[in-house]
Amino acid sequence: MSLAGRIALVTGGGRGIGRAIALALAEDGADVAVNYRADDAAAAETVTAIEALGRRALAVRASVDSLADDEAMVARVTEELGPIDILVNNAGIASRGRFVADTDPAELLRVLGTHAIGAHHVTRLVLPGMRTRPRGDVIMISSIATADHLPGGAPYAMGKAALEALAHTLAKEERPHGIRVNIVAPSLVDTEMGRRLARAVTGQDDIHRLDATSPFGRVCRPDDVANVVRFLVSDRGEYLSGQRIYVDGGGRSLG
Repeated sequence: MSLAGRIALVTGGGRGIGRAIALALAEDGADVAVNYRADDAAAAETVTAIEALGRRALAVRASVDSLADDEAMVARVTEELGPIDILVNNAGIASRGRFVADTDPAELLRVLGTHAIGAHHVTRLVLPGMRTRPRGDVIMISSIATADHLPGGAPYAMGKAALEALAHTLAKEERPHGIRVNIVAPSLVDTEMGRRLARAVTGQDDIHRLDATSPFGRVCRPDDVANVVRFLVSDRGEYLSGQRIYVDGGGRSLG
């Protein structure tokens, strides 16, 4: 599944799912720009790991909900690495688990801004360069929250639902330009955010206490998500677009 010669931008790529995706794409031959919002050390570590694989890498600090940040980020990546032909919209934040009646309006705007509006900004900015490439891929990292609609999760579910609407629309618009657009929707993943979610909802300090009640005896891992992404953007995923793939072990758990 060679991605040699391709340039990827992974938002929220310094840690967790984003880091696993960035490394997987680099392992398959892509040069990777790692977007992050706050954790300089984590982003630098991810870049070092990519470079150790023999690939070019770039860490770019930007809040995806800021149009000015996004414009500067895409311009820098394009200048230093080349036109982006793989975009993974992975950046995300959790909502606080409050019912709609108790949700702070500022929280709603913040969550929607990161998951949906930010993804729209970055995608729009990347598309002109992507259209010039032999092939383009846009991957949206969503969640089973769009299927489960659990109480206390309205901002997060709304943000991911809007992200999926963007993906389905974009898949139709960009097909004539050779761009594939797909959605990857995991269940609860063993990341820092996933561990916080598990603690908030179940009271468990150790996410692996949920292994016994999860499909195949374990919660989802970042690499499980990354492996689906690397397939979709490879030649083996050439005829897939407009698809939503659940990475949940065929079951349902927190997400």
